[in-house]
Amino acid sequence: MAGKEEGVSGYVCTPHGKHSLSLVESWKKSPNIVGMYFVTATFSDESVPYFPNKANNYVLASFSNVKSVLDDIAKSGMDRLAFTFSLNSPLFERAGDKLNYVSLYFTKYSSGDPAIGDLANVIARRDRVVKASLAEMQLLAAEPPKFTFPYSKNLVILEVDGRETHQTDQKYCERTRRDVARKGILLNNLVSFSILEKLK
Repeated sequence: MAGKEEGVSGYVCTPHGKHSLSLVESWKKSPNIVGMYFVTATFSDESVPYFPNKANNYVLASFSNVKSVLDDIAKSGMDRLAFTFSLNSPLFERAGDKLNYVSLYFTKYSSGDPAIGDLANVIARRDRVVKASLAEMQLLAAEPPKFTFPYSKNLVILEVDGRETHQTDQKYCERTRRDVARKGILLNNLVSFSILEKLK
């Protein structure tokens, strides 16, 4: 099982601040970190109670080995809530030019559900979504939150390409969510990350 975990890729999201400076410098040199961005986060109203120690600005990094990232964060002495989003089932991927926006949703469906095929087909028609995956979330906190988020194993992550404003990206993702809803598949917004600067 350990070997499988080490091979899991995905995103890590750590609050931007004094604790993140050494992480950023270390991750710039790490072959495990594929891309890294300075982002601003927008949490949905319904997700806020589950993440009481959230921040506004984060370092969002894509990794190829989750265990290495967890070790890095444990050593950093992070004092605010951090997350990993491990990708467990890609829905589709195509070439893109510039990652601009990453949006996460939660759903009642899991990877074995037939509705996931319909979900992938609808999202694939949205030309600015360059990658869609099913994901699992892990919270990294000194103290566990009061409430456990019930859909942490049922996430959908969309990566949006382009050079539009982040408000335009948000509206684009909302239209995508509504297109999916017309198929009877409910997606609920969890958090969105607007990319402000590419760090790696």
